[in-house]
Amino acid sequence: MSGKNGINIRNLTTVISLTILVGSEIFGVALAAAWAIAGWWNLGIMVERGLMGLFSLVGLYGLVVFLRKAVSVEPLTR
Repeated sequence: MSGKNGINIRNLTTVISLTILVGSEIFGVALAAAWAIAGWWNLGIMVERGLMGLFSLVGLYGLVVFLRKAVSVEPLTR
């Protein structure tokens, strides 16, 4: 793309790759933590699924914060 307002493909690729990597780690930890807590205290399957949902929402918030900071460091437009 020519011009001043094009998309910086290199930065876009970096941000997308990091988001996939960090997102999979965050959600993996969230699900594993909910599974471990529910299993340790014998809370049952419904509470386990509720904790998984709650921890996933917290993880999603963390991922959004990470994505905002990544875009501020690696601008997506030229």
